[in-house]
Amino acid sequence: MQIEVKGRNTPVNDELREYVEKRFRKVANQVSELARLDVELREEKNPAIPHSMVAEATLFLKGVTLRARDNGRDLRHAINLCEEELSRQVKRHREKRRGRRKGAPAESIRTATAPDLEGGTQAAF
Repeated sequence: MQIEVKGRNTPVNDELREYVEKRFRKVANQVSELARLDVELREEKNPAIPHSMVAEATLFLKGVTLRARDNGRDLRHAINLCEEELSRQVKRHREKRRGRRKGAPAESIRTATAPDLEGGTQAAF
């Protein structure tokens, strides 16, 4: 998985970049190597907002895009919350895809049974 870390109104140093990669490694193990993850870190400049650090993660998978956004008291806390939320979404998405494949085969018209007038079942023609 390719990870891109961007910062808005806040500098992104190598230590923070490594922390993001470490936290999202669990998600990377669950998705394809072709997946792309964009993580945007920013600080809200509004003094009325108590949790001003924001982490947004966008995961681009084949056919679907998953997003997570969380606020925290500092960047590490926001990254942790964001990773947990995205991990839940990836797990749910994988279970959905597996559930579709496990579904019972559709019945054809020839193999379906039709109710008989007397209450029994009879093969449809």
